[in-house]
Amino acid sequence: MTTATASYGVYALAVPRHLGNAVDPKHAADYDLLARTYGARDLAISSVGLLAKSPKAVTAAMTIRILCDVADGLLLSGRAADAQTRQKVLGVTLGWATLNALALGTDRRRARS
Repeated sequence: MTTATASYGVYALAVPRHLGNAVDPKHAADYDLLARTYGARDLAISSVGLLAKSPKAVTAAMTIRILCDVADGLLLSGRAADAQTRQKVLGVTLGWATLNALALGTDRRRARS
């Protein structure tokens, strides 16, 4: 999941318009800076998750990632152009948070073994 998040970070930096096109196509350009910010944030968090030697640092990175996904969903869904878009935004962001939470749980169980 951390590698996938890093990949999204690169994508968000390379194609920032994807976010605005998904949330509010009429104002897509207004989201470019936010997408770039998400890209930089996701690369930073993923770097800690991938490179840290401490299980506590990895857990912290994954927890921050989950909280960011939830916050993104709450903030972006309020700006969605319509109800269908709002559902998609929440589905993607909360789905990603759920996948990260499952990965974190799996990592913790493996660490205890």
